Amino acid sequence: MEKVPNFRQANPEEDSLIAEHFYRMWRDNEVPSDSIRGDWQERIVQFMSYARQELGYKAFVAEIDGLVVGSVGCQLFAGLYPNILKDPYRKYGYIWGVYVESDFRGQGLAKRLTSMAIEYLISLACTQAILHASPTGKPIYAGLGFSETNEMKLDLQ
Repeated sequence: MEKVPNFRQANPEEDSLIAEHFYRMWRDNEVPSDSIRGDWQERIVQFMSYARQELGYKAFVAEIDGLVVGSVGCQLFAGLYPNILKDPYRKYGYIWGVYVESDFRGQGLAKRLTSMAIEYLISLACTQAILHASPTGKPIYAGLGFSETNEMKLDLQ
């Protein structure tokens, strides 16, 4: 019998676990471990604390039998350049760190977690949710209505 997942808002005490998921997300996307800073966990937890205070950060988790098997974080998008536009025109929310442990993938957990993040960003009156998708995540996000944007990149090395 398939176990029913429990979805809920994460507690700050779970920041280290969510940081571990974020690290594993990068490793699953073939980023070599020697390309990740040694103090990754401290950096992520510090960022989450800052984002919680300044950017409305929240995280959500999926549990099965009391074990957290997936997570997502979301916050107001701080921007890459000075924002001169009024909130009703452009108030972006950013979704990051969508991760589900490999044994629990393909069960709709990432989709549900992302939906919870979207609902939270709507409650903050965000006008748009943005994220950067891995190749395996693109179909999930497309199924939720995300479209590919005009972001372009140029490798400089």
